[in-house]
Amino acid sequence: MGKLVLVYSLAVLGLAVTCNAATYMVGDNSGWDMSTDIDTWAQDKTFSVGDLIMFQYSSSHSVEEVKKEDFDSCNTTNVLRTFTNGNTTVSLTNPGTRYFVCGNKLHCLGGLKLRVNVESNQADPPTAAPEAHPVGGAATSQAPSKSENPASVILTSAGSVYGGRDSAAMAFLGFMATLFLVVQV
Repeated sequence: MGKLVLVYSLAVLGLAVTCNAATYMVGDNSGWDMSTDIDTWAQDKTFSVGDLIMFQYSSSHSVEEVKKEDFDSCNTTNVLRTFTNGNTTVSLTNPGTRYFVCGNKLHCLGGLKLRVNVESNQADPPTAAPEAHPVGGAATSQAPSKSENPASVILTSAGSVYGGRDSAAMAFLGFMATLFLVVQV
């Protein structure tokens, strides 16, 4: 019984850590490109610690992470990190503001740059997992509201979010159901 409690505790902790992460495709279908209005794309996004941002771009572009001063002036000579592979994923690991520009200064001056305000997700309570009940008992769970639990893929004219809370929660619930069946046998 002690092992079961430990397994459930670890599983709930894993859900609490992963259920809030989302992956954002910068520029949606247009990607990291001059034809994309990056400011408008980012305007309604809320980025949190643990989220991922994906950049997809052609060989005429790159992604460079820079400091605020270099972001404002499109200075591409003093970069923190450079990505050139055409498919870059950046993990947002700390709260604060991060700055990304195209390595081609003319593209940056033309608007191909992204400011990401990363919020701490400590104030966001984890989504609760359904309670386990003995065989024959009823399981109840209050579902979070739609605003607290976005769909796995949300397609709007403003952007797409891939993954997110539902996909992690569904994987967790599948794991818990399997675990429950194994323990019952």
